Amino acid sequence: MAPLVPEFISPEFNLVIALIVGIGFGYALEQAGFSSSRKLVGLFYGYDFTVLKVFFTAGITAMTGVLVLGHLGLLNLEMLYINPTFLYSAIIGGLIMGAGFIMGGFCPGTSLCAAAVGRLDAMAFIGGSVVGILFFMEAFPLFEPIFVAEYLGVLTFYEVLNISPELFGVILTIVALGAFYATSKLEDHINNKKTDVPKNRKWVYSAIGVVPLLLIGLVWLTPSKKEYVRNLADRQAASGEAQLETMDIDELAFELVNHAHEYNLIDVRDTSSFSESIPTAINIPFDEIDSEAWTDLYKQPYKKNIFIGDSEETVLKAGILARIMGDEDPIILDSSVIDFRDAIYTPTEPAPDAPKHDKDVYRFRNNARIDLIRIEERLKNLQQPVKKVIKRVEGGCT
Repeated sequence: MAPLVPEFISPEFNLVIALIVGIGFGYALEQAGFSSSRKLVGLFYGYDFTVLKVFFTAGITAMTGVLVLGHLGLLNLEMLYINPTFLYSAIIGGLIMGAGFIMGGFCPGTSLCAAAVGRLDAMAFIGGSVVGILFFMEAFPLFEPIFVAEYLGVLTFYEVLNISPELFGVILTIVALGAFYATSKLEDHINNKKTDVPKNRKWVYSAIGVVPLLLIGLVWLTPSKKEYVRNLADRQAASGEAQLETMDIDELAFELVNHAHEYNLIDVRDTSSFSESIPTAINIPFDEIDSEAWTDLYKQPYKKNIFIGDSEETVLKAGILARIMGDEDPIILDSSVIDFRDAIYTPTEPAPDAPKHDKDVYRFRNNARIDLIRIEERLKNLQQPVKKVIKRVEGGCT
């Protein structure tokens, strides 16, 4: 069930889960009183702050869950979609929705909840929403310039404030707890009543409020799964306990020429350096080696992975990380990509009186160079689009 890791629920069953979650969400809204327009607009008049409390609770719960699951490596944060920010359309749309909320007594989600329990005013609200949507679609060419104006990209609050996600989580939780207390007092003042909360319930509320702070604190103070795995790879590489299979330049050249289909050649250098690599290589920068996106590649049963790069230490760590991710027998090249290209593509011809071994190595490398260039050319041709050739039909009646 994306973006949970691993995806232990099939894509088809995701729809069933979505239906169950949707029903549960609608039930929770109705039980919270969100099918009543009077309760919903109470936020704007100050006599009922249930909406604020529910939305703050949902936000804190979701935020804490994302931080904890991402920290444990159970949630792939790279797959989370964040809506891009178009400043003008966000402001104008917010004002229109706020005005509609006050006048109609519902927001789009709560109107569906209220309609499900038979409220006619909610059905009228939904009808008006549909008319507004159709009008916007038909008139979109007129609205488009302002709709796409002031594009700010994908923004998050913690990035805008230049703080860590954990610090922002703590701040938001404290703000929410303060808002819960302040709005409860404000409700009592406006409604001219005093709400007495039993002492044991106060302890329960306090404990619930402390839970997200404790969880976020643990996320903040402890290493994430990715940090733990990286530290483990660093320790194994430094201690020499990680004994990985190695391959020298001539062995790799021979395997590429004769058995290239049996290997994944993985270049761990950055993308800018990958322009000059070794034929058949794919680029996975070192920073992305332990991404969940590559798990299936590492676990292929009929192919071995060979890791190459410019630094022996980096290549070793990449192989260790791949093994932690599920690669049973990663292989590393004991030389750099540049050394391979120099040795194979520009072999040094031995002197006439050189030993037979040196002449054999030169002959092999020269032949391998020719074969690898052919492989490289074939791969380039495969990436080119097929050209459509139009021929004039000849023959027939004249």
